Amino acid sequence: MSSPARSSVALAFGGFLALAAAMGIGRFVYTPVLPFMSEALNLPAGDAGLIASANFLGYLAGALAAASRSLSGSPRRWFLGGLLVSALTSAAMAATTSLTVFLLIRFASGIASAFVLVFATTLVMERLTAAGKAGLSALHFAGVGCGIAFSALMVAVVADLSADWRMLWLASAAGTLLFLVGAAYLVPSHSLVQVGANGGTAGTVAASPGAARSRLRLILAYGLFGFGYVITATFVNTIARAAPALQPTEPFVWLTVGLCAAPSIFLWNTIAVRLGTRRAFALACLLEAAGVALTALTLQPVLFLVGAGLLGATFMGITALGLMEARRQAAAGGPAAVRQMLAVLTASFGLGQVAGPWFAGLLHHATGSFAAPSLAAAAALLVAAALVIR
Repeated sequence: MSSPARSSVALAFGGFLALAAAMGIGRFVYTPVLPFMSEALNLPAGDAGLIASANFLGYLAGALAAASRSLSGSPRRWFLGGLLVSALTSAAMAATTSLTVFLLIRFASGIASAFVLVFATTLVMERLTAAGKAGLSALHFAGVGCGIAFSALMVAVVADLSADWRMLWLASAAGTLLFLVGAAYLVPSHSLVQVGANGGTAGTVAASPGAARSRLRLILAYGLFGFGYVITATFVNTIARAAPALQPTEPFVWLTVGLCAAPSIFLWNTIAVRLGTRRAFALACLLEAAGVALTALTLQPVLFLVGAGLLGATFMGITALGLMEARRQAAAGGPAAVRQMLAVLTASFGLGQVAGPWFAGLLHHATGSFAAPSLAAAAALLVAAALVIR
C-alpha cells in the first residue's frame, strides 16, 4: 500500500475512533447504563427521558454553534476538545445523584458530541475527498456502531464484576480518553494531501427553487428520523428488563444494535451506489420503522432481537446517507457551506432527538408502556421516507 493510501486509511481510522468515543460511548452508553441507574436510584421513566432529552438538547445547541461561520479555530482542535469534554462529563455522572445536575452534565455532553461529529466529519471527509479516497468515509462512520458494541461489552463486563452504575460511567470516561489519544495521533494537524487551486474555497452559489425544496425535505426528513430512532435507542434495554419474557435478551440487545451498526455503512454505501442516496435513505427508514415497531409489539426474544438488529443495521446508515447527501448538495458553496449544511442537518436531527425521549416519557406515564411512543416513532420514519423519496 502506498504512503498516501496508508495515510488516508489512518485518517479514516482516526475519525472512526473519534466517533466511537463521542457517539458510541459518550452519547449512547446511557442506554445500557440506564437500567442500572433506574434500579439503584428509583428513577422514573419520565426523569430518564428528561436526562436523555437534555443530552439531545445539548446536541442541538452544539450543532447550531458549529454551524456558525464566525467560529474560529481548526476543526481538529474543536473535535479533540469535544472528546475531552465527553470524557469529563461521563466521569462527572458518577459524582452526583441529583436530577438537575444529571441534566446539566448530559447537556454539556451533547454539545461535545455534536462538535465531534460536525468537525471530525468535516475534516476527515474533506481530506479523504481531496485524496480521492471518499469511499473510506464508511470506515469513519463505522466508528459509531463499533463504539456502541464496545460500550455494550464494557457495561456487561464491568457490571459482571458487581460494579454499580457509578463505575459504569467511570469506565465510559476511561474508554473515551483511550480513544481520544488514538484519534489525536492518527488525525494530524495538517493535511497529508495537496488540494488543488479550486479545492480550498469556493464562492457561495445560489440554490435554485427546486434545489432549495429538496434541501428542506432532507432537513425535515432528518429531523423525523432523529425522533423515529431515538425512542427505541434510548429505552430498548429498559423495555427488555420490564418484560419478564424479554429479560434474557437484555445483555445482548445493545450489543446486537452495535454489531449490526458496525458494518452497516459499507452495506448502505453499496445500496446507495445502486439505488441512489435518497432512495437508499428511504429504504433504510422503512426497514428501521419495521424494527422499531417490532420491539414495541413482540414478546418473543428472537423477534425482539431482530427488531434491535434492524435498528442497528439502519440508523447509522441513515445518518451517513443524510450527511453525504447534504455534503453533495452544498459542495458548490465550498467548505464553509458544507460545514453549515452538515450542522443544520445535525440540528434538525437533534431537535427530533430532544422531542423523542420527552414524548416517550409522557406517553409511558399515561399508558404504562413504551408501545405507543414506539409506534409513533415508526410512523415518523415512514413520513421521513416519503419526504426523501420525492
